[in-house]
Amino acid sequence: MQDIADIVGDSLELARAAANLESEVIVFCGVDFMAETAAVLSPEKTVILPVADAQCPMAEMITAGEVKVLRERFPEAAVVAYVNTSAEVKAESDICCTSANAVAVVESLDEQEIIFLPDRNLAAYVARFTKKQILPWEGFCYVHDRITSDDLKTARSFHPDAEVLVHPECRSEVIDLADHVFSTSGMVRHACKSRSKEFIIGTEVGLLHQLEKKCPGKIFYPLSETAVCINMKKTELSDVLDSLKSLKPRIVVSNEVAIKAKKAIERMLDIT
Repeated sequence: MQDIADIVGDSLELARAAANLESEVIVFCGVDFMAETAAVLSPEKTVILPVADAQCPMAEMITAGEVKVLRERFPEAAVVAYVNTSAEVKAESDICCTSANAVAVVESLDEQEIIFLPDRNLAAYVARFTKKQILPWEGFCYVHDRITSDDLKTARSFHPDAEVLVHPECRSEVIDLADHVFSTSGMVRHACKSRSKEFIIGTEVGLLHQLEKKCPGKIFYPLSETAVCINMKKTELSDVLDSLKSLKPRIVVSNEVAIKAKKAIERMLDIT
């Protein structure tokens, strides 16, 4: 799937691309929130999600109604929504963020209290770099959350010369043991520039394909063989072909939701 794509990237890169592409049709070979983001930024385009039930479990851990309740409970706080959320949740938020720019987004706000949703692990990571009070929602990415410190120690024992790179969606105890913490795009940039020849990668295993393509001559090991998102893996070549023929399933976001969600997304893009 990655080899046939015109653009491969993390959430921030894909959000930027969706806002700037001239193509009339965009096929998102990922999960629902990614396609929704493209539809919000480019409502005049036809945005297709080849597999309709390719959904992000973490995005489903928070609803727009729950965001409204949080706002009532913490009226002085700003709401920062990870892009791994539904359009409805983004619409109830002040600004979006990605793992690559979460700290910068939080620091850009005047408010001293930050409701950060939905990922508790990314919220804990951001809290390391700001004096603001981070109020986390108890959501998580099941792929990253189940990576343990024991997994990391075991990987190091097998590959003692390798640098350990982990994603900020990992648990704090995993981050504490890593050499570096990066978004997926950050991992690629670092690995290609680093003098190291071996790397242990603590994120979804699909990234290893991009790392091997973009950093030839280097060796990459998954921190955990179980770091697999079955939802991201649902789309197959036949699904893409069918969707291009029929231009379905199309992702459409209502104008009421899209207008509000677009403000939160564009506010993020403006500061990064």
